[in-house]
Amino acid sequence: MSKTKERIRDSQLRYKQGLGQNFIYDEDLLASLVEAAGVTREDDVLEVGPGAGSMTKHLCKAAHHVMSVELDDRLIPLLNGFMAEYDNFTLIHGDVMTVNLPEITASLRKPLSVVANIPYYITTPLMTMLLTSPLDIKQMALMVQKEVADKVLAQPGDDNWGPLALRCQFYCDPYLAMDVPAACFTPAPKVDSSFIVLPRREKPLVDVKNEEDFFRVAQAGFALRRKTMTNGLCAAFHMERTEAVELMQKAGLDERVRCEKLTFEELARLADVYTDWRFDHRSNE
Repeated sequence: MSKTKERIRDSQLRYKQGLGQNFIYDEDLLASLVEAAGVTREDDVLEVGPGAGSMTKHLCKAAHHVMSVELDDRLIPLLNGFMAEYDNFTLIHGDVMTVNLPEITASLRKPLSVVANIPYYITTPLMTMLLTSPLDIKQMALMVQKEVADKVLAQPGDDNWGPLALRCQFYCDPYLAMDVPAACFTPAPKVDSSFIVLPRREKPLVDVKNEEDFFRVAQAGFALRRKTMTNGLCAAFHMERTEAVELMQKAGLDERVRCEKLTFEELARLADVYTDWRFDHRSNE
C-alpha cells in the first residue's frame, strides 16, 4: 500500500462521489504521467485537484514551483502535512472555477504549465475556461474521461467532431499521452480515462477576422448536426434562407453541406463572410 493511500485510510477520510474523487496511488504510473506532461525545472505548474498529493509530490520533484488548487477542505490538512518537505509548493484552498487565477498565479513564472486530474463533471467547463482565460499558459496536461479525450482529438467528419474539439484544436495541438484504465484509480470509476496533453499554439490554427464569430458560426452548425450549415445559419442568426445561401456561396461552400463535414479552413472562410454580413447588417439598421 502506498504511503498516500495509508494516510487516506488512517485519516478515515471518505471519498466524495459528488466531487468526482478518484485518486491514483501507483508511484510508477504517477511518475510516468508527470514525465508525459513535459514538466521541467524551468516550469511553474498550476495543478488543479491535487487530491491527497500523490501526483503533487512528483510535480514538485520535476518543476520549479507547483501551485495546487483544492476544493475539498478535508484534504487541506492532509496536503499541508504531506507536502511540508517541499519548499516549492503552494496550496490554495478554493474552487478553480471561481478563484481569480491571474491574481493567485501572479508570482509564478510564465508561461504556466497546467496539470489536472479533474472531476469528469467539470471537464468541459474547466477546459473552456482555461482556453479562454487571460492566463499565459504553455500547455495543459489533463486526466479526462476517455470519451472526452476522443472528442478533443476528433477530426472533421468524425462522429465525435464538435465544439470541444474545435475550440481545443483552434488554440492547442492536443495529443494522447496514454490511456489509463479505471482499475488504476481508487475508488475505480465506471469508465476508463486518458491523459491528454494540449500544447498551446503560438497563434490560432486558422486566421479569422473575429474569433467570437468563428465559434458562433461553428456552434450554429453543431446545434443542428443533422441539418445543413445553411439551416444552422438561418436558425442561429435569424437570416432569410437567401441570405444564408449567399454567405455559403461567398465562402465557396455547398449550401447542402453539414457543419460536421467542414474543415477549419472552410469554417474560417464562412466565419469571415458572416463577420462582414453582421457588420453590414448593423450598419443598415
